[in-house]
Amino acid sequence: MSKKSKLKIIPLGGLNEIGKNLTVFEYGNDIIILDCGLAFPEDEMLGVDLVIPDTSYLFKNKEKIRAIVLTHGHEDHIGALPYVLKDINVPVYGTKLTLGLVENKLKEHGLLSSVKLQTIKAGDEVYLGAFKVEFIRSTHSIADAVAIALHTPIGIVVHTGDFKVDYTPIEGNNMIDIARFGQLGKMGVLALMADSTNVERPGYTMSERTVGETFEEIFRYCDQRILVATFASNVHRVQQVINAAVLYGRKVAVCGRSMVNVVNVAIELGYMNVPEGTLIDIDHINRYKNNQVVIITTGSQGEPMSALYRMAFSDHKKVDIVPGDLVIISATPIPGNEKLVSKVINELFKKGADVIYESLADIHVSGHACQEELKLIHSLVKPKFFIPVHGEYRHLKQHANLAERLGLKKKNIFIMDIGQVLELTEDSARITGTVPAGKVLVDGLGVGDVGNIVLRDRQHLAQDGLIVVVVTISGENGSVIAGPDVISRGFVYVRESEALMEEVKGIAKTALSKCEEKKIKDWSTIKSTIKGSLSEFLYERTKRKPMILPVIMEI
Repeated sequence: MSKKSKLKIIPLGGLNEIGKNLTVFEYGNDIIILDCGLAFPEDEMLGVDLVIPDTSYLFKNKEKIRAIVLTHGHEDHIGALPYVLKDINVPVYGTKLTLGLVENKLKEHGLLSSVKLQTIKAGDEVYLGAFKVEFIRSTHSIADAVAIALHTPIGIVVHTGDFKVDYTPIEGNNMIDIARFGQLGKMGVLALMADSTNVERPGYTMSERTVGETFEEIFRYCDQRILVATFASNVHRVQQVINAAVLYGRKVAVCGRSMVNVVNVAIELGYMNVPEGTLIDIDHINRYKNNQVVIITTGSQGEPMSALYRMAFSDHKKVDIVPGDLVIISATPIPGNEKLVSKVINELFKKGADVIYESLADIHVSGHACQEELKLIHSLVKPKFFIPVHGEYRHLKQHANLAERLGLKKKNIFIMDIGQVLELTEDSARITGTVPAGKVLVDGLGVGDVGNIVLRDRQHLAQDGLIVVVVTISGENGSVIAGPDVISRGFVYVRESEALMEEVKGIAKTALSKCEEKKIKDWSTIKSTIKGSLSEFLYERTKRKPMILPVIMEI
């Protein structure tokens, strides 16, 4: 019998960060990619639209890649697909709703006709090279989520994807398939990779149904127009808002591009049930009394371009917040978004609206498992090795501690970082090296052309502004023919700082004279002389360091 290869697990995103989840499984000449997500830019990434994983390792090994397998349709799991599929065209496997959302993305990028999408359902098994991929029904804050059991020649790897254990899910009998996790545990699981997002929270995550009950309670006693902001992808949440609206005879209008997209896909594919005549166009809301209307909108994270933000700041073309409106923000701020969300809440209150947010009522439940649910999965799966995934370092560390308390040996738990390679055999696991990994920034149509140096320049410009010194010199003897002229942007207001500008010209002139005296004709030396003397002077006078750009023209 031939010697078995080692299984390599290589996370390229989703560890020590929230978002851009992407994990590579490699065995011999076969690679499978699990999820392909994006992250949203941090504050210091000025002007950047999206962040996607560095996939140069995949590009280098693209002939080995058999497929991309998706657990569910959230942006942090599918958002990078259009960018990755441009370079690596392989089949994509996912459930009906997940691929419905992927189709929308591929359409926008003109890739729909060239990518092979394979619809699977929970319980299916697919053979891809050396791997058998089994899809296990799961519950999350988006419908049609699955966990993955990867059957490899050296053992089974279970990846939970994002999940929670909801005993009364909105999708009828579609509870997470706890029994299958137990069966796999009995067969023997080599490694478990599990969602760490909510590991800091004790107890259980509440069922999505509790939110529906709260909505009904709020709608029953409300005599005003109601606006509900939630994640566009939370089909169950939107369904429950619609149910409550139908119960109390209200019409529903949907607002925000991503919300309209998801609702259309979900209705088309049968994941939402909307009685005839319930949905109305956002343009027609004024035909009804305020107490006959519910508006479902994006913007629960306070995003500056979102519909709710624009409504709050009177910048929305179709909806104005009026005194008495009831706004329900049915989401928890993602870490880092707290300021944006409270800014929107304050603005809504100023407009005279009533606002209900999470700390005031049970209007949101998480889609991620808390400690007791994680313990349940660990106890059922009983893995030999454990890799906590999907979380910042503190989440991964807490999850490792939890696994240890459940009896797993510390040496069998691996807190990994993106780019690390974990090599497994039937009875051993160790980190053996690294591959290129990190962030690729997407800005407009440019992918990866904005790097650290460009960001550093943007920060410099944003903090201290720019001074341009324009001078014309003679090609024959290097003497100054015209200038120097000084243009300032974002540094000082020129009209009120004429004296300072004159001094700047004087300093630039002196620097040029020195160069002329020394017979320096090399442009880069002239430029750095101007730069050096100006930055010294400006820092002394203003304690600021603007970006200085000398522009030299030769005649």
